[in-house]
Amino acid sequence: MEAKRVTRWKASGIHLLISVAIAVTVLAVMLQLWFPGRLFTAGGGNDLLFILVTVDVIIGPLITLAVYRQGKWGMKFDLAVIAALQLSALAYGMHIVYLARPGFIVFVKDQFQVATVVDIPPEDYAKAKYPQFSHPPAGGPLWVYSDYPTDPKERNDVTWAAMSGRDMETFPQFFTPYDQRRQEVLKAAWTIARMRELEPAESKIVDAFIREEGIKEDDVRYVRLKARRAWVAVLIDAKTAEPLKMVVTEQI
Repeated sequence: MEAKRVTRWKASGIHLLISVAIAVTVLAVMLQLWFPGRLFTAGGGNDLLFILVTVDVIIGPLITLAVYRQGKWGMKFDLAVIAALQLSALAYGMHIVYLARPGFIVFVKDQFQVATVVDIPPEDYAKAKYPQFSHPPAGGPLWVYSDYPTDPKERNDVTWAAMSGRDMETFPQFFTPYDQRRQEVLKAAWTIARMRELEPAESKIVDAFIREEGIKEDDVRYVRLKARRAWVAVLIDAKTAEPLKMVVTEQI
């Protein structure tokens, strides 16, 4: 019996379906584990998604479309090489994403700041006072509070670092567990009414979100978060300071 003919279009289509399935799985991991809430968009995740789609979903199937011919000598080897190159590109891309993922969401003075894993020099992790901050988290970002240094030398070091573009959220030695500083966060947080007064444009977006979600205004407080590509409104519980929701309010 003659084997069923597989055209190059069908082979490319099968390759595309497999690539899409892998890409969706990878994207799900990124969204659920490494970029919670609105951090994917705010942190520039759309750029990473574009690379994922072009390199690992489009280019691989296009190469298959160009080279595939049923019965061609060495065809299995060619397909294996294409798959290996595609998986290598995916692995490299995932490694870059893993390093660029948010490691810590740090409360600094009156707002949250995002520190990616690569923002913090490896040697500085060893200076952390708490063991959970002595290494990058394997999963999602940790919520922490940054205490401003009281030691004159440490203050001087922070000042010099700031001149080179390094901010407080990248110093693990000043990190304190968020649970120990919830009252300080609440003192610095704004009511929604104050947000309307001081940030009227952004408050319209938050107001719409609150209405849609059925959230009581008095039950939440507002703290802004600065990410790479956007400002984000972090709504926290008015009593416990527990982060509840993130709403992108302004693209940078």
